[in-house]
Amino acid sequence: MSYVTGLQCVICKTIYDQSVLYTCPKCGIDGILDVLYDYNRILSDNFLKKMLQRPFDHWRYRELLPIEHDISLPPLHVGWTPIYNSPRVAKWAGIHTMWLKDDGRNPTASMKDRASSVGVIKCQEFGYDSVACASTGNAASSLAGMAASMGIDSYIFVPERVPEPKVTQLLIFGATVLKIQGSYEDAFDLCMAACNKFGWYNRSGGINAYLVEGKKTCGLEIAEQLQSNIPDWLAVSVGDGCSISGIWKGLYEMSKLGFIDRLPKLLGVQAEGAQPILIAFLTGNDLVPTPTNTLADSIAVGTPRNWRKAIRSIVESKGTMLAVNDEEILAAMRVAARLGGVFGEPAGVTGLAGIKKAVEKGIISHDESVLTVITGNGLKDVQSAQKATGKAFLIPPKIEALQDVIAKIE
Repeated sequence: MSYVTGLQCVICKTIYDQSVLYTCPKCGIDGILDVLYDYNRILSDNFLKKMLQRPFDHWRYRELLPIEHDISLPPLHVGWTPIYNSPRVAKWAGIHTMWLKDDGRNPTASMKDRASSVGVIKCQEFGYDSVACASTGNAASSLAGMAASMGIDSYIFVPERVPEPKVTQLLIFGATVLKIQGSYEDAFDLCMAACNKFGWYNRSGGINAYLVEGKKTCGLEIAEQLQSNIPDWLAVSVGDGCSISGIWKGLYEMSKLGFIDRLPKLLGVQAEGAQPILIAFLTGNDLVPTPTNTLADSIAVGTPRNWRKAIRSIVESKGTMLAVNDEEILAAMRVAARLGGVFGEPAGVTGLAGIKKAVEKGIISHDESVLTVITGNGLKDVQSAQKATGKAFLIPPKIEALQDVIAKIE
C-alpha cells in the first residue's frame, strides 16, 4: 500500500480520499489538491535505510510517491540527473558558488519525465487505457514517451506555436497530436472537454495533484546529492507553478524526515512576457490571466493553475520572485553552454537568467551559493538556440581561408 493519507484542497482545506481524481468538488477547477502522507509511518518503516539501498533513479523514493508498491513501473530511467559545480558560471553571475542540475538528461530530455512517469502509473491504477494532456511541449513529449513505454494510447493537445522539434518527438513516440489554433489555454480547455467526453485520463499537471509529486523527486534528489551543502538559494523557472512547488515539497520532506538540516530560499523566475504568478505574488491578489509573449514557450502560461502552490512554496522558503526578458534568457543559454557545458532550452535556463538579475538587484549576495535546475535540453528548441548564437563559418578547404577566420575572431 502507498503511504498517502488523503488529498487536501489548497483553498478550502477539505481532505478527500483518492477517489477524487482531479480538483476539489467544492471549489471547482481552482481547488487544486495536495497529496498528504503519513510521515511517521514512512520513518517507522525505515524509508531512509531502504532508499540508500536502491538503484539511482527517482523510484528510490517510492514511499514518498502516490503509487501502490506492487505496481509495474515504467521501464525508462528517470531521475538522478547530475549536479555540476560551475565556477565559471558563478563568476559570471557574481556569486560564490553555482550548481547546475541538468534535468535535460531525463529520457525525453526534460524534467517533465518525473511527472509523466507517475501520471502513466496513476492512469493504470485508475483503470484507464488512454491518457491525454495539454502542454506547451515538454509535458507532452514526456507523456508520449512514457505512455509508449507502457503501451498506453496518448492524445496530446499543444498550441500551434509549439517548436517543431517537440512536435517531432510526439509523433515519433506514436502519440495522436492535435495542434490547436490558439493559445495554451485553448489547448488546456479542449483537453479537459475531450477527457470528459471520451473517458481519457487527464495528465495535465495544472489540475492533477499526482503530477507535482513526480516533480518533487527533483527536490528529493537535490537533498540527497548535496546533503550538507544545501545552497542558500534555489532558482527555478516558473510557468504553471508545478515545478517550483514540487521541488520545494521534496526538499521540505527530506528536511522533515531528518535527511537535511537546512532549506534554501526559492527564487521563482518568470519571463517578462508571461508573468501572471509574479504579479499575484507582488500584489497579494488572486491571479489574473494575462496574454503571453515570450520565446520561452515551456513557461508561456497565461492562466497557470498551480499558482497558489507556487506562491505558498516561495513564501514558506522566505524567497522571492522576479522576471527576465527574452534577451536575458538568450544570454543565459549562451552562458550555461559556454561556461557550464550544459545546453538548455529557453525555459530551462530562465532560472539562471534570474540569478544574474537577482544579484544585480541585491537580492542574492555575492558570497552566497545558488543551484538552478536546467529543466529542458536545448535541442528541443533549435530556433531559439540559433538566435542565441552566431553562424558557422563557410570557407573553402584552404589554410589561408582558415587563417582569415582566426584573425577575425582573435
